[in-house]
Amino acid sequence: MLDDRAKLLLKALVERYIADGQPVGSRTLSRASGLDLSPATIRNVMSDLEELGLIASPHTSAGRIPTARGYRLFVDTMLTVQRGQIGTPSLAHDQPQKVISNAANLLSSLSQFVGVVIAPRRTSVFRHIEFLRLSERRLLVIIVSPEGDVQNRVIFTEVDYTQSQLVEAANYLNTHFVGLAIEQVRERLKSEVDNLRVEIASLMNAAVAANTEAMTEGQDEVIISGEKNLLSVSDFSNDMSHLRRAFDLFEQKAQLMRLLDVTGQAEGVRIFIGGESKVVPFEDLSIVSAPYEVDGQVVGTLGVVGPTRMPYDRMIQIVDITSKLVSNALSHHK
Repeated sequence: MLDDRAKLLLKALVERYIADGQPVGSRTLSRASGLDLSPATIRNVMSDLEELGLIASPHTSAGRIPTARGYRLFVDTMLTVQRGQIGTPSLAHDQPQKVISNAANLLSSLSQFVGVVIAPRRTSVFRHIEFLRLSERRLLVIIVSPEGDVQNRVIFTEVDYTQSQLVEAANYLNTHFVGLAIEQVRERLKSEVDNLRVEIASLMNAAVAANTEAMTEGQDEVIISGEKNLLSVSDFSNDMSHLRRAFDLFEQKAQLMRLLDVTGQAEGVRIFIGGESKVVPFEDLSIVSAPYEVDGQVVGTLGVVGPTRMPYDRMIQIVDITSKLVSNALSHHK
């Protein structure tokens, strides 16, 4: 456990490093903390903080910088967020895709880092389904969404079906399940399967699996804005390898999506600090993220990606406000 003096010095060190980007020495820390302590006393406290893994000493300087663990303690126990520091941004009620794109741009422009938004998940509902026999135990499933999108899937079955059996199964699905979410179809099939002939039940289960794959494949779109902002961040511009790793993350959108998707499992703003866990595998990056909703239902995630040396209080406000703006715009559009 840290005593109050150590906590105050750690808080002052993190805030000074975030502001200046330079390792903090004992003399600077004495002024920043406002404590009437001798340089020797401050050095002893800093030595204790270093032993606890909260700060580190770069080889090129006598000063100290926060570690991922130090940032985490600062964010969890010492950070105070003063509301109203970023004004009142707005986001027009528009088509969902435009709202998402504008949100990414808003996050980027307000933060001066990278804005990322995962587009809302589409509901797995179908309007029409057909089966076509291609060859023995090989079928083509044609699925039409309510928006008119057509998905084709080739499936392999354990037995060979006649075309009349395929038509019968398709008719049953189109009569009883059109307009239902695929999760609802799956639940109803569980209760009705005993009352259906084996071949029709088997085909419908295959159709449900194909529909799930078709409706979820490629639906999670990641919108990224402001990657070039990182060029002006000294933490990256002074070390091109760090910058390349950051850009690699944006190229690998699937990985970025997995990082942000964790947020959808919780309410409010969450902060992931690089290097403290496998959630963010890059030590020099942090993510501040939050879920957004449509009519009270979480449908996606947005956030800011930047250096670990970011003003977390400001980022929390930006992300929190933007998530509320997106939720409001999408709910009103609907």
